[in-house]
Parts: sequence; structure tokens; C-alpha cells
Amino acid sequence: MNAIEQLNRDMLPFAQLLGIRFVIATPECVTAEMKVRKDLCTRPAILHGGAVMALADTLGGCATSLNLRDGATTTTIESKTNFLAPAMAGTTVRAECVAIHRGRRTMVWQTRVTAESGKLIAIVTQTQMVLASELKT
Repeated sequence: MNAIEQLNRDMLPFAQLLGIRFVIATPECVTAEMKVRKDLCTRPAILHGGAVMALADTLGGCATSLNLRDGATTTTIESKTNFLAPAMAGTTVRAECVAIHRGRRTMVWQTRVTAESGKLIAIVTQTQMVLASELKT
């Protein structure tokens, strides 16, 4: 099974709730789309910042998982978001998460969230900690 099939098949429950759909997945880059539904919006009807951050966090975690050794897991230890423009309800946003650093203990990812028009909505930079698998004796 390839990476995109794996991510869409084994989708995290919260990612399902958000309606994330993975479209590209490699160890260096993960891309997904998300419909801006009214229940993900603030007032006026624009995508809530927390939904933008959750989209990016999901991609960073999934991208890291594609780079883990067997048995290892990951968790976010830092995230920074710059909000640049709104995303209107009824549209679809696209998020592209690319590797900045892929180390043994940490990985750093940058996610660019764009509107259907290509306009940049947000940039998220996050650090994922790699948690080694438990050794069983």
C-alpha cells in the first residue's frame, strides 16, 4: 500500500471530523484538502483559526509518521501560525506540508494553507518529537 492510501485508510478520528482528504503523500511532503464547512467557521462565516491549525498539525504529524522507524511514534512539541487571509465558508482550502528538518529525534515541518484561488491563508511551522519504540525484553 502506498503512503496516500495508508493515510486515507488509517485516518485519525479528528482528521475525519475535520473532513481532511489527503491528495499527495511522500516522506518529504504531504498535501491535503479540507472543505470550509459552516461548523468549522467563526463569525463572519470564515474558517476558524483553530481549524487551520488543526489541519496543519494533522499534516505535520502524518508527514512525520511517514518517516518513523518501526514502532516509533510522534507528538507535536511546538507550533507557530501566521494568519494572512480568511477562507470563506463553502470553499476548499489546500494545505501543503514540507520538510524543513527530518532528524532522528525531531522533525520540523512548514505547512502553507491556501484558498482555491491560490491566495495564501496561513503559514504554520511545527516541530514534531520522535518517540522511540519501547524495547521489549
